[in-house]
Amino acid sequence: MGILTDDMKRLVEEQKLAFHATVCPDGSPNLSPRGSTRVWDDDHLFFADICSPQTTANIAAGSSVEVNVVDPFVRKGYRFKGPAVIHQPGSAVFGEGVERMRADGSKLAGRAQAIVVIEVRHAAPLISPAYDDEATTEAQMLESQRARFARLHERYADR
Repeated sequence: MGILTDDMKRLVEEQKLAFHATVCPDGSPNLSPRGSTRVWDDDHLFFADICSPQTTANIAAGSSVEVNVVDPFVRKGYRFKGPAVIHQPGSAVFGEGVERMRADGSKLAGRAQAIVVIEVRHAAPLISPAYDDEATTEAQMLESQRARFARLHERYADR
């Protein structure tokens, strides 16, 4: 059995949007939202480099990656850490990654400049401090966030 649990895989596949952190050669952080994050297998995640020049440059220079995926309704998720490999067009992994994205309905798969596969060596839960009172339940958080998102939806309904 791999490091990725069924719940971790479910969340990644549901959310797709994840935040990928790398370190620049000068030591500064780089944080990049990736809407193409997917599960490769029980031990790997992947994303398409569609517009990620700094992220892929950092990985090429040896930076590991930390990926955070959070369900905004229950404010829980996971963090994944590990090294990554960049697969260029023409490689078997690149072709398979693009096909997986297309099969999942991605309209951006054809714009991929590379497929980046992350070996997950560490995975841990992320839980909002909103639960720190030990009284807030997931059901209460879900209801609160549903109401919040409904208000936001109303505000932007006319745009």
